[in-house]
Amino acid sequence: MEIARAAAGLFVSRGLRATRAEDIAQAAGIAPRTFYRYFATKEEAVAPLYAAGAQRWAEAVREAPAGLTVPEALEHAIRHTLVPGRGVSSASWEWVRTLIRLAGTSPALGKVWAEVCHTSETTLTEVLAERTVTPSRTPGPDGVSDTGSAAVSDTGSAAISDAVSDTGSAAVSDAVSDTGSAAVSDVTSAPETSSTPAPAPSLTSEPAPASDNVASPYQRFTAAVAGAAVRVAVESWAATDSPPIGRQGPAELALRNLRALHGFAWQESPAEEA
Repeated sequence: MEIARAAAGLFVSRGLRATRAEDIAQAAGIAPRTFYRYFATKEEAVAPLYAAGAQRWAEAVREAPAGLTVPEALEHAIRHTLVPGRGVSSASWEWVRTLIRLAGTSPALGKVWAEVCHTSETTLTEVLAERTVTPSRTPGPDGVSDTGSAAVSDTGSAAISDAVSDTGSAAVSDAVSDTGSAAVSDVTSAPETSSTPAPAPSLTSEPAPASDNVASPYQRFTAAVAGAAVRVAVESWAATDSPPIGRQGPAELALRNLRALHGFAWQESPAEEA
């Protein structure tokens, strides 16, 4: 992650064109040969930052209270990842804005961003597939599932009304270092165990073998819809000078996109599955 932070810091401070792979290596304290051991191009160096933000978003959906419906879980995740103060500071979002803008102006960086979004969509497909599996529930005295009503009542409304909450669209992650230098702060909380970074996964590596629980075409479609609601919100915000909080912030734009999907069938009906 040190290389990714160094690359992002230089991209933001110097610009993409003015930054060489050798500059990134020097900022990260490694030799150019070591840089190319992990990344084929300078643009690929920020892929771990993009991926960490996107992974945070998908995991927030996974960790949403079990009693929430899919749209409620998506809203819960948005409020916990796309709002300044929930893991990403307001200042860091300004760095995120620059990195997203660069992805829109550089075909090479845009490809990295698109591949990260695609990978995140695959993860989200698995998450939504897990959430749309109907669990066995014990009816309450009135014939209503105790787990369903209690979870929505006790945790659903509280989570949905939570105060404001990246990587991210799918957003990127904490982007400013404590010293304010040209390095982006780590997007993950896991400590680094070695000064030598582990090789970053290849953007073109072969996918892992599919599990027995293969997602259906409709589950892939719903994940694409959910991912697009967040990705478009973040990209739309980044194209403006609006602050990261408020009605034009990424979280509010994403919530607005979800509201536009009111009535959307997040789970395929049994008849259609057959």
